[in-house]
Amino acid sequence: MEFWHRPMEDLGMSDAYWNGRRVFVTGHTGFKGAWLSLWLTRLGAHVTGFSLAPPTEPNLFSLARLPERMTSLSGDIRHRTTLEEALSEAAPEIVFHLAAQSLVRASYAQPTETFDTNVMGTVNLLEACRSSKRVKAVIVVTSDKCYEESPEGKAHTEDDPLGGYDPYAASKACAEIVTGSYRRAYFSDSSGPRVASVRAGNVIGGGDWAAERLIPDLVRAFLDGRPAVIRHPHATRPWQHVLDPLNGYLILAARLATEGAAFAKAWNFGPSVIDARPVAEIVDRFVQVWGPGAGWRTDTAQQQREAPMLSIDASRARAALGWRCTLGIDDALSWTAEWYRGWAEGTSADRLCDLQIERFMRLRGPL
Repeated sequence: MEFWHRPMEDLGMSDAYWNGRRVFVTGHTGFKGAWLSLWLTRLGAHVTGFSLAPPTEPNLFSLARLPERMTSLSGDIRHRTTLEEALSEAAPEIVFHLAAQSLVRASYAQPTETFDTNVMGTVNLLEACRSSKRVKAVIVVTSDKCYEESPEGKAHTEDDPLGGYDPYAASKACAEIVTGSYRRAYFSDSSGPRVASVRAGNVIGGGDWAAERLIPDLVRAFLDGRPAVIRHPHATRPWQHVLDPLNGYLILAARLATEGAAFAKAWNFGPSVIDARPVAEIVDRFVQVWGPGAGWRTDTAQQQREAPMLSIDASRARAALGWRCTLGIDDALSWTAEWYRGWAEGTSADRLCDLQIERFMRLRGPL
């Protein structure tokens, strides 16, 4: 299969860094992992993925024909020996750790699996990196939900206390503590890899079919011709298109590998405060861009608790990395609806992703 590579002369320094680079991605069969792997292969990286089978059917990993673009290994990050062997064989310079149990409601039903995957899986990944002689940089992806909830609803900075009411949030806070411990105890000198953690807002975009996640729930309902049922319409979240935080991860990883210790810390990648919006507003806007046949109602059943308000402050990334959201909330919703409608009408998923990555890079400009 042919796919697009932008000429090197059209790329900025951070993009050109990836050409020919060996990269290891855990969780490459998930929503964010698939988009990241697609982008890396388009930049010329040699990508090896390590993950369980895709978590949904349909799924972006299969529809975008990622096995044709990268080396895909099936494995569980809870199995340390298997993970170490896979990473050793791949011999990467850069590691992105995205594999996780990523759903809040599932964490209530499966707390042991959530903590085992999100905490011990992170330990296993960092242990594998510790035994590697080639890894230069590790990006551990956690969540904006890793912070202790603020009663004032203020935007969290990277230095705010970690915490979590539900098992998912708590497991991500634990993963941050684990990452910080390894950074100080094992990766503080120049001989080992540099390690950073990243905390993104609520990401949206085409190709997500996760259960009990807002945009996939809306799309399933609209394609079925029924109103969507919304659990927490008044909850406020920092919404952003999936390509925006992934852009931040790529910039950070390149700087981490080439410039070192100054970038080995925690980083927020979130939209401006004005794009932290209530669920109901996001649903209304998505209904508008979707068009005829879209509608919703509130779920009146009793719901498990979720944080009423989340917002993160990405000032560090803007100041030190020159990163900012390229897409505002209206564009993010429009691109997302465009992707799902195109797929429903028969356009291939890889074509849709390629076009949106290309358009995003042109809007963002060289770095």
